[in-house]
Amino acid sequence: MIMGNIRKRLEPLINPLSNDNPVIVQILGICSALAVTAKLQPAVVMTISVLAVLALSNVIISLMRNTIPTSIRIIVQLVVVAALVVVVDQVLKAWNYEVSKQLSVFIGLIITNCIIMGRLEAFALNNTPFDSFLDGVGNALGYGIILVIVAFFRELFGSGTLWGFQVIPQALYDMGYQNNGMMILPPMALITVACIIWFHNRKAK
Repeated sequence: MIMGNIRKRLEPLINPLSNDNPVIVQILGICSALAVTAKLQPAVVMTISVLAVLALSNVIISLMRNTIPTSIRIIVQLVVVAALVVVVDQVLKAWNYEVSKQLSVFIGLIITNCIIMGRLEAFALNNTPFDSFLDGVGNALGYGIILVIVAFFRELFGSGTLWGFQVIPQALYDMGYQNNGMMILPPMALITVACIIWFHNRKAK
């Protein structure tokens, strides 16, 4: 009974990791999956950035939910998200400027990420701050898991590296092995995501 109550309480955190994953089930956030997954490091940094923005914005909107006029709720949500994105962008530039340059405009585009706006509208406006925090963390992690998986395979087979470190032995290259240059092209990100969706659907049957 107690475990059942705990599991139900944690559903906003657990469901987005697989059963209701925002990328492979709801088909949201695909654009950034195509853009920032050629290397593993930018994908991880993007995940952390979305996690910070989504979790905090969910909590803030939930705290304000009873005071926000319905007619301007979208504007308020955008202002909250935009402020958090500016903070995240400045922290990232100070912490790791090279990765910040790799992510380029995509950090700024978190403002219009359909996952974030969708969770604010569908969940944070109708639930408590704690549940909204769990929902934000769960959806960000669900999104990040897919980004990291896609980036892992794209960098490994496209560049022979992981996190910038060479992992495919030089001996294989001496024997004639070549990196698959197609893996670092945007279409391969879409194909990789499609393969993950197929595998997820097969597993669910």
